Amino acid sequence: MLKERGMIIKRGIDRNMEEAEKWWEKAKEDLETAEYNLKGDMLNAAAFFAQQAVEKALKSLEIKKLGKFEKVHDLVLLAKHVNAPGRVIELSEKITPFYTITRYPDVEISYNKGEVSFIIKASNEVLEWVKRELK
Repeated sequence: MLKERGMIIKRGIDRNMEEAEKWWEKAKEDLETAEYNLKGDMLNAAAFFAQQAVEKALKSLEIKKLGKFEKVHDLVLLAKHVNAPGRVIELSEKITPFYTITRYPDVEISYNKGEVSFIIKASNEVLEWVKRELK
């Protein structure tokens, strides 16, 4: 494994597919965690894990397609790196802010259960697209 300007680069197709699969499995787990937390009214955790699910899914696709992934949390940038369609980029733009607003107390943006439910549905849609692309 090599590091290059904030990117992780792995060598070899088999290793890339193995690494992509690890990231994909973690993405699916994070989406399940988001759904579980939504049911328990743990909105911060639900929204955060939904964002993380999309981030890890897009990084899994970056690894498959590019052999590396960008060490960023900007889902739009990650989506563009894998040539995602407009709908996935649009959803990524709506999901991205939840990385910050769920983690830091000085970010005063409120949201309700309906909005978090939408973020989870949007994340699920992005993961469905990634799943098709990984095949």
